[in-house]
Amino acid sequence: MGYLSVTRVGIEMKASILRVWIKVVGIAAAVTSASGLPLLAEPVSLQQLVTPSTVIQKDSQTVTFAVHGFIEFHSLAELFPYIESQAQRWKGSPDFDDATRRDVRRELLRRGIESRVVSMVDERPLETLITHTRAELQQALAQMKEPVPDGYGEAFLDLQVKWKHSLNCWSASPSIPARVLSNWYPIEEGIQLYGATYDSTEHFWQALKYHPDVTVGDLATLLEAMERRDWHSWLRRLDENPKTYLPNAYAVEFLRHNLTRERLQWFKDELGRQKVLVDERARTAQQRNLLNPRIKPFRFSAYEEKVLWGDLADVFHLVYIFSPANDPIGETLAEHRFDGIYLGDRKMGFISEEFRSLMLEIWKVKFLEMPRLGEVIRSIPVEIRLSHFLNDGDSPDIPIPVYIGYLNQIRDMALAANQLHSGEK
Repeated sequence: MGYLSVTRVGIEMKASILRVWIKVVGIAAAVTSASGLPLLAEPVSLQQLVTPSTVIQKDSQTVTFAVHGFIEFHSLAELFPYIESQAQRWKGSPDFDDATRRDVRRELLRRGIESRVVSMVDERPLETLITHTRAELQQALAQMKEPVPDGYGEAFLDLQVKWKHSLNCWSASPSIPARVLSNWYPIEEGIQLYGATYDSTEHFWQALKYHPDVTVGDLATLLEAMERRDWHSWLRRLDENPKTYLPNAYAVEFLRHNLTRERLQWFKDELGRQKVLVDERARTAQQRNLLNPRIKPFRFSAYEEKVLWGDLADVFHLVYIFSPANDPIGETLAEHRFDGIYLGDRKMGFISEEFRSLMLEIWKVKFLEMPRLGEVIRSIPVEIRLSHFLNDGDSPDIPIPVYIGYLNQIRDMALAANQLHSGEK
């Protein structure tokens, strides 16, 4: 597989990841050295981790990693040519000067190494990094014989400092508090947000991307219209402009993955498989139905919320945002209210501070008004920075740095509220 290949990691890999986390504990693992011979051993050694040609295997499968969520690699050695190809990509553009080129190299190297180490399917690379000293890491880097780009060693050293004092908060974390801090965490009693009850904060966040009047039939009509279009030239326009591509790389790669005929058909098939009715409103379908006892809680899992409802809405919103003003598809999407986020009498931009700030508001309910969950977030020592890293993925609606900032802010708020309550007693 070439270093420029774009994988189907968005759905298929996430599904396999969940299965791996649920049923695989202590599976025999192997690391393949540069000679191609399998090294049968449970741990990944520090020397193997920093050696670019190392290919890590688990359960007889190669543990891949990605940049921008979708561009997949088997080894760090495969990453290097990709970085250089991006650094040379817009050579003739006045918007891509030498300083920008250096920044691209440095940023892609940092992203790639972090994605290699902080794996969604294999804890061993991160365990190896944080259970060794800085001096031991420096020694392993010094003993490495393979060529590496500038900044390679510094990136590993910075990464070690970061993750020795960070907790990766996501749904399949081995840490229970980290799982609770995930939006995917199922809330048995439900959570009441803006006049409706949801199974998790993920259910609310994805449901909100649909206008209250949009039906499942409307979604099928939009998908059929998008299937009839050739998206290559539309995507090429985003690719050719570094001022568009570089700050929106994840969004562009997300669209490249999801605008194929196969993926658009998958969305249609999945809506059918979920047995949602054509006249059902998309937002209401994702809420907990307290009036109809035949519809049980957790009609959709948090995983389905993300990869079906969330990704589908993101496709529509992002196509609207990136389409030229005279593009008919933009007008069609606006007619179905994918020109913004609608909540009560408010209309917010899909990519806006107003919309993303709602994440902090719903976390106030989850962690400040629900005592059992507030206890969990307060139990995490303040010396540990709450973080979130999944295959170098991002979210255009709430960028990962903003998301991480909110995570740490809501913990501070929970601690302060508890101190105030204790003082009043």
